[in-house]
Amino acid sequence: MSHDSAFAPSIGRRIARTFIVYVQDRPGTLNRVVSLFRRRGFNIDSLTVGRTEREGVSRITLVVQSDEDTARRLEANFYKLVNVLEVHDVTHAPSVSREMAFIKVRAGAERRGEILQLCETFRARVVDVAPESLTAEITGTSEKLDGLIELLRPFGILEMVRTGAVAMARGTAAQGSGGPSEGDLAA
Repeated sequence: MSHDSAFAPSIGRRIARTFIVYVQDRPGTLNRVVSLFRRRGFNIDSLTVGRTEREGVSRITLVVQSDEDTARRLEANFYKLVNVLEVHDVTHAPSVSREMAFIKVRAGAERRGEILQLCETFRARVVDVAPESLTAEITGTSEKLDGLIELLRPFGILEMVRTGAVAMARGTAAQGSGGPSEGDLAA
């Protein structure tokens, strides 16, 4: 993986880093955020975007492999982007992170009971049943999703879609300074 000199890898250990980025909900904002990674040759492991409790503010959750030094530089560079209001690296903070997946698996009558039992064990919900397949919905940690996928693989996964991670700090306080203020939206 190539990196420009401003983001040359340091000697530190690379791990999955989770960033929460609050942005103004404006055309082109997501493109600018993703371009920050593209220009520096980083692959984004996971990307989710959604509305927040505040009108006109979206929340981006990004997961990228990075060492500590590069993570600090990435965070600083987020703030240079137009429409970015607030950035948090929650990698080491007490937080909750979840993904969701739909998994369509081959499920003829002779194996359907076994598949249903696996889904129940992982607390996955069956959301569609067809004569030769079923579709399960699962929400949980990345490891939980990986576990069910590996157990369903021998049955024949016909189709799968998986969201990226969404993350939130634990506890009653909002992340950082309490999220973007009304003044931030006017900026």
